[in-house]
Amino acid sequence: MSRIKTFNLPDLGEGLTEGEILAWLVKVGDTIELNQPIVEVETAKAAVEIPAKWAGQVQTIFHPEGTTVEVGAPIISIDTDPGAGPLEGPSTTATSSGDLPTPSAASLAAVEVAPAEGMVEPGLIGGPAPGGRTAVLVGYGPRTTAAKRRPRKGGVPAQTAAPTGVDHGVVVGDKPAATPTIPAPQIHDRRGGSSGGATGGAVLAKPPVRKIAKDLGVDLAALTGSGPLGSITREDVQRAASGATVVAEPVTATATSAASFGADREQRIPVKGVRKLTAENMSRSAFTAPHVTEFLTVDVTRAMKALERLRNRREWRDVRVSPLLLVAKAVLLAVKRHPMVNSTWAGDEIVVKEYVNLGIAAATERGLIVPNVKDAGRLSLRELADSLTELVQTAKSGRTSPADMSGGTLTITNVGVFGVDTGTPILPPGESAILAFGAVREMPWVHKGKVKVRQVTTLGLSFDHRIIDGELGSKFLRDIGDFLADPEAALLAWT
Repeated sequence: MSRIKTFNLPDLGEGLTEGEILAWLVKVGDTIELNQPIVEVETAKAAVEIPAKWAGQVQTIFHPEGTTVEVGAPIISIDTDPGAGPLEGPSTTATSSGDLPTPSAASLAAVEVAPAEGMVEPGLIGGPAPGGRTAVLVGYGPRTTAAKRRPRKGGVPAQTAAPTGVDHGVVVGDKPAATPTIPAPQIHDRRGGSSGGATGGAVLAKPPVRKIAKDLGVDLAALTGSGPLGSITREDVQRAASGATVVAEPVTATATSAASFGADREQRIPVKGVRKLTAENMSRSAFTAPHVTEFLTVDVTRAMKALERLRNRREWRDVRVSPLLLVAKAVLLAVKRHPMVNSTWAGDEIVVKEYVNLGIAAATERGLIVPNVKDAGRLSLRELADSLTELVQTAKSGRTSPADMSGGTLTITNVGVFGVDTGTPILPPGESAILAFGAVREMPWVHKGKVKVRQVTTLGLSFDHRIIDGELGSKFLRDIGDFLADPEAALLAWT
């Protein structure tokens, strides 16, 4: 049995087909233990650490960091019995950066490849063609004859094309290839005379200036212009006619380089991993489920006061209590009152789910992810708070597992943390509703017949109109608003 075990990229679940190697946690020559994390891989859903299947010594790392590898492809080999002595044969171990020995140009030039017996000439049927293909059409492949061009009438004779594979300027035999001489273009003045290229006598002057010079008998060709690009001005002609000496000032180039709008001022970001999956899911959802969004502005002053009282309780002092906790509780209670909201469109049937895997949209460095709290409807308020805290912290650290992002049934996106009032969120695939929770702001509000400063937020509910009609969506959103307006009264009335 071979000592060398090759470890292939495993299937991380959820139908993933590839992953990007973010970081190697070991290097060639390291001694590793069973289940020791050896590599961090980013899939389309998360970044995960993969443990070693065997203990031993790292022999080969097949792919450098930043490489996208298909599931099932080898990524590392491990010597499972390094104490048995050196391996037989020359070492071909790759480095952790993926560098391999590169043959020199001299060594490549010294290699002669003998043609195979019966080998067909390139460019003919059955012969080799560019890219390793086989020519199946006449003329397929590179030309082996010199190109000829018909001489132009009255012009410069066309240069004889170099043989195929020889570029212009390459020495053929003992003499360099001749370069045709192109005559400089002639600049013709519409009033007669011509000049050759940079040494011509063309005079830069506007027609009115030319007329004045003609009337005064001034030879424009004898003047040095003081205008833009050395052009002759009216003042130059008048000074020449009066006999005054014109002192020409050096012309300073003032041409401003045009603004560049090319690739040098553009940034191209590869679409892969989490960002690629998010783009595919959002496009599929936006053009599959007919979205409807409703909005509700709520006075949440009482809810904010209830949160403050909860924070002051001794058993809650070490618990993270945020407005999102009350919004999540409001959604869970509203789902119990309107279970059709927690369902999935399955073509010829609607699947209503009796469990709520509550998703929380989280923005990370790698893109948007939506991990979910499993069976959140069965959790107490304290358990829900702990689960939300753990979920957010794991997402921010980039350690959310694919399992934590699968199976969501209903989602909350807290856009208020960015100072935004609300939004029109797109449904995650397979879900029928998503709630946008906006920022809580102090605003003037009519309270008990008087305008007072109250804490107000705006909710935005997007839902799949195939499942949820306007009445159901409105009642669901209204119940969430009622809970946030007076959570204590809602708990007493609904539980």
